[in-house]
Amino acid sequence: MSTQAKISILSPAILLPALRDAVLKLDPRQLIRNPVIFVTEVVALLVTVLFVQDLGGGLDAAFSGQIALWLWFTVLFATFAEAVAEGRGKAQAESLKRGKSDLVAKKLLFPDQKDNRACEVIPATSLKIDDVVLVEVNDLMPGDGEVVEGVASVNESAITGESAPVIREAGGDRSAVTGGTQVISDWLKVRITTKPGETFVDRMIALIEGAKRQKTPNEIALSILLSGLTLVFLVAVVTLYGLAAYSGTDLSAVVLAALLVTLIPTTIGGLLSAIGIAGMDRLIRFNVIATSGRAVEAAGDVDTLLLDKTGTITFGNRMASEFLPVAGVNEKDLAEAVLFASLADETAEGRSIVALAKSDFGLVEPIILDNGTTFIPFSAQTRISGIDVEGRRIRKGAVDAVLKFVGLDKSTAGAEFNKAVDSIARSGGTPLAVAEADRLLGVVHLKDVVKPGIKERFAALRAMGIRTVMVTGDNPVTAAAIASEAGVDDFLAEATPEQKLEYIRKEQVGGRLIAMCGDGTNDAPALAQADVGVAMQSGTQAAREAGNMVDLDSSPTKLIEIVEIGKQILMTRGALTTFSIANDVAKYFAIIPALFLVTYPELGALNIMGLTSPQTAILSAVIFNALIIVALIPLALRGVKYRPVGAAALLSRNLLIYGLGGLIAPFIGIKLVDMAVTALGII
Repeated sequence: MSTQAKISILSPAILLPALRDAVLKLDPRQLIRNPVIFVTEVVALLVTVLFVQDLGGGLDAAFSGQIALWLWFTVLFATFAEAVAEGRGKAQAESLKRGKSDLVAKKLLFPDQKDNRACEVIPATSLKIDDVVLVEVNDLMPGDGEVVEGVASVNESAITGESAPVIREAGGDRSAVTGGTQVISDWLKVRITTKPGETFVDRMIALIEGAKRQKTPNEIALSILLSGLTLVFLVAVVTLYGLAAYSGTDLSAVVLAALLVTLIPTTIGGLLSAIGIAGMDRLIRFNVIATSGRAVEAAGDVDTLLLDKTGTITFGNRMASEFLPVAGVNEKDLAEAVLFASLADETAEGRSIVALAKSDFGLVEPIILDNGTTFIPFSAQTRISGIDVEGRRIRKGAVDAVLKFVGLDKSTAGAEFNKAVDSIARSGGTPLAVAEADRLLGVVHLKDVVKPGIKERFAALRAMGIRTVMVTGDNPVTAAAIASEAGVDDFLAEATPEQKLEYIRKEQVGGRLIAMCGDGTNDAPALAQADVGVAMQSGTQAAREAGNMVDLDSSPTKLIEIVEIGKQILMTRGALTTFSIANDVAKYFAIIPALFLVTYPELGALNIMGLTSPQTAILSAVIFNALIIVALIPLALRGVKYRPVGAAALLSRNLLIYGLGGLIAPFIGIKLVDMAVTALGII
């Protein structure tokens, strides 16, 4: 049920429903949202009425009938473009719906009793907010919620498409679970946080289907511009009627109506909605769900990106990175000792120590027989753990706790030991001391590991003109070390939720657009304030609710793709608007000389295409006007390829390619259609 499944726009599953939806979208109550196409439909209806009146009149009826037919095709092609764009999203939503099954829930009868698992099995649809359910191995999560007890491995491929399971546990920033995902090890107690039908997957389906999609400010502004241009050309056509009457040129109402449609910006008007919908669809294929088109567009103009450190830039778990022995101790001997001490340590740190000892030193886990072996579990009071085995007493833990265990203090621990501890602390890591009996063996370097490849991704963001800022609750020394390793431009240390919010507001007052990536409840206020708030799917429910995007892969550098898609939308609109306006200007100068050629033969010098007659000229223009929308649908859905160039270079490129192309295409296209119309004897 991966949202990354790519569905071709040429697929019958897309095209056939799109044809049906295109017809349904002819409803004037829907088209009124698109003034240009609405005017086109009104004109098509008017010409259809004139065609009915002309029936029995021979040539005039044939002409008006063909004009009416192609005007309706123009409207239909415009609605078809929008329907195709929506079709891919609907196909994705259908795959999600098929993946949902009739879930049941094990509702706990005594949720407040820690060790009591007594439960009743009920339909998941009967659950209420704050109900606590038990989810065991192979069970599907009955709804969205927060883990209140337990640690388990969860398969989230149902929503992310990623086969690798993730860990979900109570507390911290990995406590949110999503309905429909599957527990594949251990168990969880989950407090339900949403009503049936309002789960994350349900909202995702609604968003994909476009049910809540609203026009962005850019679309609204462009719609106003297109409406203005429509009025301008309406005035121009009315003026031509007066000129024709004065000069004695016969311009019928059908010709004038058709001329109006060919001159108004129907090209961009017909593709405008498709461009925005396709942009959100491209995000979905990158496993990002956007709750608003405005956020997608804002991403195209982002200046600054704030990223929470823990779980976003780093994995969030301290992991062993190296073993530093003291003088007289072999590194492998230290690794062996700390491996013994970590055998019963099921924490992420303990597992990472075992993994490092195996991978770097070729050690294997010893088989511990129950012959007086004692495991010393970690406790908050002792801050130490270890093992007593075969007469050996091995301990690891906080530096001061281990020093106390061996009867030493910092002044007597030795220069090499102290140097290793201080070096780890300065680098932002956590030193873990290791000792056997009354002898120090060395130090384990635990560090919050930066996610691989993230430095290169931040460099790519920098090349796009986006400044990256890491926000963390760590002290400045630790923050500086991790910021340097990750390659961010700046960092905000010891940051509280209030300070994150204040930082964003300050930047926004300066006119900057801010994006925020986070996964914790403490990130929620900043995610809500940011222009683009990208919440990690692996994060808390509060974070996902606050953001206006959710990254199902929980990859902080996904913003690169988000920014590129935002820029693609803006560039595609700009490019096709340039083409459409240039196209309309070219059609004006291509058709007008042919219309007045009989009255003013001198205009023959401007009739460079040599159009056969005024009637073939206007019919050819109408046909070209309809077909050009179809020809540009793939570009509108695919988007103009993003290139990291400046605004001036981008404008020059658009004018050269789409402006010049918009001027030339009508001359060539209308001439070819005119030749075909004449050869076929249609008129």
